[in-house]
Amino acid sequence: MAAEIHIIGQIESAYGFGDNRVACRWSLHCGGGWRVIEGEVEGQTHTDLPESERWPRILVEVWNYDKYGRHSISGYGNCFVPSSPGEHKVECHCWRPKGNFREELTRSFIGGGLQLRSANILLDPIQSAQLRTVAAGTVEMRLGIITRHLDKFGILC
Repeated sequence: MAAEIHIIGQIESAYGFGDNRVACRWSLHCGGGWRVIEGEVEGQTHTDLPESERWPRILVEVWNYDKYGRHSISGYGNCFVPSSPGEHKVECHCWRPKGNFREELTRSFIGGGLQLRSANILLDPIQSAQLRTVAAGTVEMRLGIITRHLDKFGILC
């Protein structure tokens, strides 16, 4: 028997990114003793918790697609999976890396812009705090959470 958290959810909207032609990539990252047992990147995911180190988080990347078919990053964000059972509306506030004057000017007129080498930097608060960023928008998600056996592992929600 293991502590479990089941996540059923969907991204409902993204706003504040300027252009309406955006797409959102998301991924579930399990720190410490969590691991994904089954499920797709869309739909229901089961996680096992042999020992609780860090609560699971969802990372999002929002991409802009222009009328010429080019794509560029519009924002990054992360939020914790709610710890209590039930349906939750989660807002994930996003940001993008801020460039120097020339890079920002180029981004405004030509597109593109700075990108993270890896979104995993979002999982490290020390590294991500050192980034120069600008607010980019918000992604709204509706998540259904089902928990099981958390109390047997000392996890109080």
